Amino acid sequence: MRADDAPPIPAALNALLLVAAMGAGALCLWTASHAEALWVRLVAAGVFSYVNNTVFSLLHEATHGVLHPLKRINDGLGRLAATFFPTSFTLQRAFHLTHHRYNRTAREQFDYLHPGDHRVLKYAQWYVILTGVYWLFVPLGALVFALAPGLLRRLRGPGTRYGEQTGADAYLGRLEDAPGTAIRAEVLGMVAVQAGLAFALDLTVVGWALCYAAFAVNWSSLQYADHAWSPLDVREGAWDLKVAAPVRWVFLNYHYHRAHHRHPQVPWLYLGRYVDEGVERPSFLRIWLSMWRGPRPFHPDRTTV
Repeated sequence: MRADDAPPIPAALNALLLVAAMGAGALCLWTASHAEALWVRLVAAGVFSYVNNTVFSLLHEATHGVLHPLKRINDGLGRLAATFFPTSFTLQRAFHLTHHRYNRTAREQFDYLHPGDHRVLKYAQWYVILTGVYWLFVPLGALVFALAPGLLRRLRGPGTRYGEQTGADAYLGRLEDAPGTAIRAEVLGMVAVQAGLAFALDLTVVGWALCYAAFAVNWSSLQYADHAWSPLDVREGAWDLKVAAPVRWVFLNYHYHRAHHRHPQVPWLYLGRYVDEGVERPSFLRIWLSMWRGPRPFHPDRTTV
């Protein structure tokens, strides 16, 4: 499909959702910091884990240029959404488009153990994703790049088995020509927004940590469940996962990930039209539970669940 043939971008709806989700997220952060009952704080953190995924889904739209039809506004809203992750919009876009380029290639087969793979490293990377620790690497990586970009470049491991197995070669390689000034400005904005929220809402460290820990687990759980054991194909290597409709709505159809990889220029609102019901559609829960058993030995003839 050509970009000209894609459905129209729901710009006004996207802007409204972004404001509403960020507002709801701020309320959750305040509640988790000030409620007396522990159960109320935990509920606030749980709700935050979902509404901040709405913000992330809108950030995802911006990385593909389909949050708003005007590039300047699209990127501006993307930068705003990125502050709630928090990360740099420019870094997120570079890494996400790299994912589309290398999806299910040797650089992104974290679900399979290949001959020569470092087994401990493979399992460590896998469970870092499943447990939500993976989220930490995103804001910390943005901060490190802003303060010491050379350090991330040294971690790339170009031409090594480590670099290919972890994807570091492909992803950190994008930093070679990354616009450092723009990224540093975005990181500064990210820090300013987070500090502003902490000051304005009188957030506690525990309240903030509860919310972002819940978000980290929720967000990270889906980030590979929509690819695990899918066909080894750049465009077809994803699932249109089955999940409860309210959850899918909050995630803005992010579970329709095969449809997205096939048609990345289609806005979230219309992805349901592009789901192929003739193709296997496992449930999110089925994939997620199977992932806890760890990566599988690679067999060329076994590429599905």
